[in-house]
Amino acid sequence: MAGHFEATPGGGAAVALDEVEISILRSLAVQLLELIGPGDQPADGEDPLAALFAEGPSKPPTDPALARLFPDAYGGPGGPEGSTGAVKPGEEEELRERSAEFRRFTEMDLRSGKRDDALAVVRTLDALSPVADGGAVLTLTGDECLSWLRSLNDLRLTIGTRLEVSDEDQGEEGSLYRLPDTDPRKPMVMAYLWLGALQESLVETLMP
Repeated sequence: MAGHFEATPGGGAAVALDEVEISILRSLAVQLLELIGPGDQPADGEDPLAALFAEGPSKPPTDPALARLFPDAYGGPGGPEGSTGAVKPGEEEELRERSAEFRRFTEMDLRSGKRDDALAVVRTLDALSPVADGGAVLTLTGDECLSWLRSLNDLRLTIGTRLEVSDEDQGEEGSLYRLPDTDPRKPMVMAYLWLGALQESLVETLMP
């Protein structure tokens, strides 16, 4: 089971992780939490219900990784969630306005959901009982599996953006696999590929 998820009764999954893998996963999840941010908390004396319905930002994040995690809902070719087809003359401004409106009322909830998923990763790792070699078997419930899947995807999107790679670069014969050990990007690339393998393993485990 080392490095590969296996199904457990009740719709969950389990995987054996060594001490280094646990440390890397936890560190990456914490960094993701820091990137996403703590969220907007009600100020002293502020009505929590009013804060719950507060509007979010209307412009995309300036950080490319955050922009990839929270893409515009509408856009032309090459846009984050990439609409297909060319944008007709006069439509660009309308698409920007629609994206801004959508972002204003959804981004805060999206951020909260991504924080919850990353926190689930940290908490399940912190709850592990290490064995003699420092490793442990991570056992996830069905709900925890979904949080892990979403968080693994967020981590891959973030790292991929930092590396400036696309999904087309992931092939076994792709450039990522041919990087020399002296390339300073190599550790990040290895983490990116490893996270992809973990995610794929978990998806396959949960498939009926």
